[in-house]
Amino acid sequence: MVRYLGGAVVLMGLWLLMSGVYKPMVIGFGAASVVLVLIIVRRMDRVDGDRLDASIDPLKAVGYFAWLLVEIAKCNWTVTKVILSPALPTRQHMFVVPYTQRSDLAQVVFSNSITLTPGTISVETEQDHFLVHALSYDPRDDVELAEMDRRVSAIESEAS
Repeated sequence: MVRYLGGAVVLMGLWLLMSGVYKPMVIGFGAASVVLVLIIVRRMDRVDGDRLDASIDPLKAVGYFAWLLVEIAKCNWTVTKVILSPALPTRQHMFVVPYTQRSDLAQVVFSNSITLTPGTISVETEQDHFLVHALSYDPRDDVELAEMDRRVSAIESEAS
């Protein structure tokens, strides 16, 4: 029960933070949405009992996401140059990126980090690697993605 109460507080807080509107009707919609989500989660727990353990160290995650924002900005600039300069060729390429994360959550963080970075997208997930498409492939991309993989693996908590 405490888990559901904590989830309700987090979800309602996110609703209020992201909506930015504090009128009673909007807050009511938020509360109704939270209740609906919690009902669905409770029913899902009864059916399969499958849980996703949060195996991410929150303090390390803050540092990682700060680093990721810088990487997104750098890649955004590169993609902007490719789009605005017709002389720059696009070197579209599909390639395999291995991952070293132990938990499903960390693998999702890594895959989403690849997709959030402009110019790359995770296309497919396999047992030990992702298939990635790059707008303008450079062999250095492999090194940069290996660094991203290392950083995501570093935010996994020891318990996973």
